[in-house]
Amino acid sequence: MKKTPLSQLIQFMEQNQYFIGNDLYAKQKELLEQEKQMVIDAFDNGAQELDDWYSYPSGGTKTSEQYFNETFEQ
Repeated sequence: MKKTPLSQLIQFMEQNQYFIGNDLYAKQKELLEQEKQMVIDAFDNGAQELDDWYSYPSGGTKTSEQYFNETFEQ
């Protein structure tokens, strides 16, 4: 699974023991949710423009949230 750039930054700061104040940590988590929503929206917009949803190889369709959760770690 891939990590988003923001989740990589959060992990780097945690692993390198940077001081993360409560306000900064809360803001990072808020921005991580915004980043997730941006990826989901981009997936939805792309699928709508093609007038087709991303399909599983075995059939069926994948929602944008499923795509994000299967592609990126949190």
